[in-house]
Parts: sequence; structure tokens; C-alpha cells
Amino acid sequence: MTTIAFFDTKAYDRPHFDALAPQMGVSITYFESKLNEKTASLAQGFDVVCAFVNDTISERVIDTLYEGGVRLIAMRCAGYNNIDFKAAFGKIHIVRVPAYSPHAVAEHAVALLLSAVRHIHKSYARTREFNFSLTGLVGFDLSGKTVGVVGTGKIGRVFCDICRGFGMRILAYDPYPATDLDVEYCSFEVLCRESDIISLHCPLTEESLHLIDRESIAWMKDGVVIINTSRGALIDSHALLEGIRSKKIGSAALDVYEEEAELFYEDQSSTILSDDVLMLLISMPNVLVTSHQAFLTEEALSNIAATTMGSIDAFAKGAVMDHEICYRCDSCHKSEGKRCF
Repeated sequence: MTTIAFFDTKAYDRPHFDALAPQMGVSITYFESKLNEKTASLAQGFDVVCAFVNDTISERVIDTLYEGGVRLIAMRCAGYNNIDFKAAFGKIHIVRVPAYSPHAVAEHAVALLLSAVRHIHKSYARTREFNFSLTGLVGFDLSGKTVGVVGTGKIGRVFCDICRGFGMRILAYDPYPATDLDVEYCSFEVLCRESDIISLHCPLTEESLHLIDRESIAWMKDGVVIINTSRGALIDSHALLEGIRSKKIGSAALDVYEEEAELFYEDQSSTILSDDVLMLLISMPNVLVTSHQAFLTEEALSNIAATTMGSIDAFAKGAVMDHEICYRCDSCHKSEGKRCF
């Protein structure tokens, strides 16, 4: 029987994985703690570790897991910038869930956009206190506006489709443009200069780190709306705060944050946060923050569990794992239809 150490467990994770475990002949032990250098030893004697987006999978963590017998890290998410792939290569295989529900994330991005431009979150808070004033709640129509979409993968494409339904002009930037997508591709600078709204749907890489910084914010229209449902570090948080304070940025709606790892997914309501930038951002009337929940739909959770458990099953049977990744996938054994190593 394959044994799985499941880290950073939340109540909504278990039902979908528990439903699949008996039929796949696996045993899952759930840990509420995140995977990091202090907790990696908990996986001693397990075959597989199931980890999430804010776990820390450094060289030291990988060495501890490998010495304890772990041979597969199954990421139940699409992102993997938190993994030291070079340290893992030749020791521990890594799989991910490349697409669990692009509709879930894209629809949340649109929900953030609508809330930001129509001040729905502010109106809700007011009426809870029986304040029915409309002062300060003037928004703008999306129809006829230009939206800049950064990244046109599965999620970005769905977001484009939804924006098209609103009657918006769509600009797109992607280092690898899609040939079958009816959008207007341009440079990132042109996108910044011409967009009323900018929405990020790209992975975090060395090239995209702080894609939104002081320089790119200076290119943008006054009053631009920025939406981020991808990775927090795509935006330089200090530059974002400066842009909001100077009123260059009209509003920002964020489902992710650069330093979210120790904050998001947990109840911090009784804690004095040490992150001054996040506290200031949340305090701004034109900033809306959700806690990395864009993926959180029943459909997505079901797909995440099915894909993750399918990869674990393939691993246990010695089969090729379709969603395996490594730091040199363009030249590893995967290109020959085998495992990465």
C-alpha cells in the first residue's frame, strides 16, 4: 500500500481525497502544518508527500524527505516556484496539477474586477451597518474599456472569453502567443500604456518576477485597475503601494500576495501582523484582497484530487506520470515518453 504524507491540510481538502483513497489502495496521513525544514521529518517512512503552493520545498527539505524514504512529491496545485528542482532531480520525482479548473480562477478574477470597479465590497459593508448612502460608490462600465491580459494559457483564455462578453477590447501579452486566440497581442509596455484594466494570468519565473514594478506602473494610465489571481511576486508590493498612494493606480484587487506564505489560509484575526505593507494595502479603500481562494470551487477540488491521486497511482505502478516536471524537461527522459529520470 502506498503511504502519503499530506501537508497543509484544510477541511475542504479531505472529502475529495478520502473518497478516492480506498479504491486506489493508498493510505493518507493528514498534517495541518505546512511542509518546511522544521516539519519535513514528519514524512519519515512515507512513500509520497502531497504538498501545496505555500509549502517550502528547499534543498534541505528535499534531502530530509529523500533520506526518510520519500520518492514522489505530488503538488496539488499548478504552481511550483516553491520547489528546488535541481536538488530534487535524480532523487524525488515531482508531479503537479496543471489545470484543475481554469473557469474557477478566471471567474474569480472577474468577480474581483466587478467588485473593485463597482465598489460592491464597500457597499456590502455599509448596508450591514444600515448605511444606504451611495456617496463614493460611483463606478464605470466595463463595456468599451480596454483590458490587458498578461498570460494567455488556459486561465487567461477563459478570462478573455468572459471579458469579450462584456464588450471589452482585449490586449494580450505572452512570450508564447496563441495562434488560435482572437485577441490583439502586443508588447508588455504597449499593454500597460493602453489598458484601463490589467489582469495577471502568468506563472512566476525569473523573467516575470516583479513584472509590475515602478517602471511598468509609470507606463500605465492614470486610474488603472490591477487584478492578480496568479502569483503574488508578479507585483512589487512596495511599488504597488506607492502607486495607490499617488493615485496612479485607481484600484487593485489581489487574490495573492508576495509574502503570503505564512499568512494566507490561516486565521490571523487575533494576530498583529508584522507585514506593514499588507496591512497598509488592506487598509486602503480602493484595495480588495482575498486569501488565495480563486481555485476554491467544488469542481476544482474534485479535479485536483483526481489528478493528484492519478499521478500517485501511476507512480506506484511504475508507469509514466503525465504531469511530472523537472528543471530540464526540454531535454530529460520525458521527451522520450519516459519519466524525467
